[in-house]
Amino acid sequence: MSLIRRSNVFDPFSLDLFDPFDGFPFGSGRRSGSSLFPSFPRTSSSETAAFAGARIDWKETPEAHVFKADVPELKKEEVKVEVEDGNVLQISGERNKEQEDKTDMWHRVERSSGKFLRRFRLPENARAEQIKASMEDGVLTVTVPKEEAKKPEVKSIQISG
Repeated sequence: MSLIRRSNVFDPFSLDLFDPFDGFPFGSGRRSGSSLFPSFPRTSSSETAAFAGARIDWKETPEAHVFKADVPELKKEEVKVEVEDGNVLQISGERNKEQEDKTDMWHRVERSSGKFLRRFRLPENARAEQIKASMEDGVLTVTVPKEEAKKPEVKSIQISG
């Protein structure tokens, strides 16, 4: 798995792997078979390009962690939402390449196709067993409820005297 960093903000909960040598001629060797990094399944450049299209927002409300992913033109059957090891949310899917007609002449191809995969380590207060997911207008919404904050127990003590 080779994931692309989405922003300049460090996110300690994201499992995205950032390759500082990606794009350089010498690279890190991830695509050539040898690697300075742990071994992950190799992806083609078209698959890697698709990762960039899987943009996901994560916000925390008082009640839940809410993930919103742009997955235009995908059906809910083409997207998977899974929890690994009890605390890693994984969102994956595949956008199929459009059929090409030999007589067509393409002027520009900007929409990506291929597999995408994003993983997020959920905080301890997440209730992974109660995750809900829905999709509307090309936006996948995954809601992970939070445990209720434990209120400190107050015990009254009688004063003798």
